[in-house]
Amino acid sequence: MSFVRESNIVFRRQIRMNLRNPAWVLIGIMQPVLYLVLFGPLLKPLVSGFDTGTDNAYTFLVPGLLVQLGMFGAFFAGFGLIGEWREGVIEAERVTPANRSALLVGRLMRDVVQLLVQALILVALGYAMGMRGDAAGIALGILITLIVGGACAAASNALALTTKSEDVMAPVINIVMMPILLLSGILLPMTLGPEWLQHLSDFMPFKWIVDAVRDSFAGSFGTSSVLWGTVWALVLAALGTWWGTATFRRENA
Repeated sequence: MSFVRESNIVFRRQIRMNLRNPAWVLIGIMQPVLYLVLFGPLLKPLVSGFDTGTDNAYTFLVPGLLVQLGMFGAFFAGFGLIGEWREGVIEAERVTPANRSALLVGRLMRDVVQLLVQALILVALGYAMGMRGDAAGIALGILITLIVGGACAAASNALALTTKSEDVMAPVINIVMMPILLLSGILLPMTLGPEWLQHLSDFMPFKWIVDAVRDSFAGSFGTSSVLWGTVWALVLAALGTWWGTATFRRENA
């Protein structure tokens, strides 16, 4: 079987599992939706009083929540893989002649499709609440989010096969996610913080990705943030895919 066909077989199996229990798709989007509904009104005075690049609170908030959705939702993808490993599914796949990379790529295809559905729901809700944005820029912002989501999902799968324990994986994800959430400016503009904190955030790749999605939503495609955010998204995708593929190959060696 070809790599594409093998990946598609894994993808179809994974998507069928999701369709049998669509609650997980809804659960994955509940956190950013709650932030949008409850935090958005509180953000309006800050957006008008600080340099955020827009005077619309939801145009500032939705891109950040979009990246948050791509990161947080994808990072938890590995928990399902631990369940599959425990039930012997990974072992059963190991004895097939399927390409080991296809076992990962098929799952990443499922994660990206799920993220796309969630992203479209979030953007539609943002529009309903008053967000405004450039159509082409929104498409670019969603594309960057999907790339980041694929990177995080690949890393999550690699971490899952490395730890093989939800009790170990959960605190590791929380430790990684906390500084990303605080230093990437997802919820609040980093200009609110002291100068040392702003400089520290410049070393956070996700800060550039968030800024890239925000600029693209505003229709500003030629900014340095869009360039560096796209570069960082692609770098993280390459690193995540390499780690995930290497882990699957070691697991099935």
